[in-house]
Formats: sequence, C-alpha cells, structure tokens
Amino acid sequence: MADLAVRLSRWFHRVAPSREEVLKSRWLKPFGKRIRRRGLWRFTRRSVPRGVAIGLFIGIVLMIPGLQIVGAALVSAPLRGNIPLAAAMTFLSNPATTPLFIVAAINVGNRLGYHADLAAFDALRTTNASVGRWLSWLVSDAAPAMLTGLAVIGAVVAFAGYWVSLVGWRWWVARKWRHRRRSA
Repeated sequence: MADLAVRLSRWFHRVAPSREEVLKSRWLKPFGKRIRRRGLWRFTRRSVPRGVAIGLFIGIVLMIPGLQIVGAALVSAPLRGNIPLAAAMTFLSNPATTPLFIVAAINVGNRLGYHADLAAFDALRTTNASVGRWLSWLVSDAAPAMLTGLAVIGAVVAFAGYWVSLVGWRWWVARKWRHRRRSA
C-alpha cells in the first residue's frame, strides 16, 4: 500500500502542471495576485480535499478541455483549495470518459423530470450527424436534462472525492508519524 502511495505521488508530480506553468496562462494573468498566493500551492489537510472536490466538480460540469483547468484554478482561489490538485482532478473527464458522463447525466436529468430522448442521441451518434443536428437536439430537449445531470453527478463525485481525500490525508499523516516513531 505504501508503494502505491509513492507511485501515485510520483505520477502526480510528473503530470500536474507546475505553479509557473499555470501562472503563465493568458487566462489567469488578470487574476495574478489572487492566484499567486503561496497557500494555494501547498498541500495541507484543508487545501487538499478542497482542491480535489473543486477539480472533480469543475471537470465534470465544465466539460471543455483547457477551460477546466482555468476554471478549477479560479474557483480554488477564493475557496482556498489546492490549485495543482484541482487542476489535476479535472482530468477525470477526458475523451474516454466524456461520453459516459454525458449519457449518465442525461439519464439523471430524465429521472429528475426533464425529457431528453436517448434514442435520438444514439441515432445522431451512429449516423455521424452534422454539428447543426447535434446542436438542435441539444438545445431542444437535451440541454436541461444534461446540465442538471452533470451538476448532480459533479456534486456527488466532488462530495465523495472530498471525503476520500480527507480520509486518505489522515491515513498518510498517521503512516508518516508511525514511521517516525519506529525510526526514533
């Protein structure tokens, strides 16, 4: 288990954007002072779960690559979440998972009283429909169901991610303290 934590830590440091890389974004320059605060880049017991929850929620709800990281950084600043972790968590929604999130969101939206025809979605997908046909379907009946479903799924996943990271943080700190006691 400890080996897994070390591997995950190394992977995260390889994949996550550095503070300098994020601050170079032209979208974030207007927010320079708020984003540059050192506390937003440190891994603490409070900032880590916040960063995880923010990144998961923004990553699922926003669904636009590139803007997800910027959105996570901008939301993390006032909520004092860890910016690198929030940026990394947005990668949960990627080209492989996006169709699953969209279908699940439409199903959730339909269960909440909206109406989006999944047969029409499947027909558009299998016939390689034009962007215009996709947009007309989306605007007509799918948008409210999908947006509501994405918000619900994002909130549930963010809540779960918050608690899992909080428990994981406590486990990691307790493990470090046990190792220190054995070494002393």
